[in-house]
Amino acid sequence: MRRCFLAALLLTATAVQANDCVIDLKADDAMKFDRSEVTVAASCKTVEIKLTHTGKLPVAAMGHNVVIAAPADLQPIAQDGQKAGAAANYVAAGDKRAIAHTPLVGGGASTSASFPGSALKAGGDYVFFCSFPGHWAIMKGKLVVK
Repeated sequence: MRRCFLAALLLTATAVQANDCVIDLKADDAMKFDRSEVTVAASCKTVEIKLTHTGKLPVAAMGHNVVIAAPADLQPIAQDGQKAGAAANYVAAGDKRAIAHTPLVGGGASTSASFPGSALKAGGDYVFFCSFPGHWAIMKGKLVVK
């Protein structure tokens, strides 16, 4: 009985730790993420971003992505991304200010991306946002690293 309890406890701890390494967001046709704040563990070797577009509009009309960056870099990344265009997922190629980003998706689609957890520091100031033109001003949230 005691072994079963310890095994269950270890599995639960592993599952909780794994969930602390995933940024799971949903976005809709109203230009909103379902969360305004997400938390990841500073101990994550890899952080995964999962995005599900729950709307119905196509990517050309209402595409969404998720970009991770420092708050001061949000607007410059979005402006340079607009110049880069949809083929670049509205993130300029090689933009080092973007810690990570997912591809664009339209209604009913999902996407994901992973990046090294070492790119984030505990207590650092980070934001997640959609870089689709016009979305970044309102479609954003805080990323907390503990």
